[in-house]
Amino acid sequence: MTMRETYVYVVASKTAVLYVGVTSDLVSRIDQHKRKLMPGFAAKYNVNILVYYKTFPTPIQAIEAEKKIKGWTRAKKISLIESKNPTWKDLYDDLTDVAPAPPRDSSLRSE
Repeated sequence: MTMRETYVYVVASKTAVLYVGVTSDLVSRIDQHKRKLMPGFAAKYNVNILVYYKTFPTPIQAIEAEKKIKGWTRAKKISLIESKNPTWKDLYDDLTDVAPAPPRDSSLRSE
């Protein structure tokens, strides 16, 4: 059995309410936050901007990191976010960008 990469992530609201989570499918999980598909804290406080994430090779390592971060002060969480994402850009956009197709070379057309 192969282990699946797992992510620890931090999502924020526009007013900087923070939520720390763990998932094995980051794109789908953040989409759930954005569409408020899971009732609870994140939906209630509109926490849907992906501001930080880190990949771990095993779920156990990710869960340990999540618990550690959840125990940190707000200031330490903000410092973590700003060490990697100083402008608090929504990193979800980078995860879902699809590279544009290269332009077609008209000289390669079959005749």
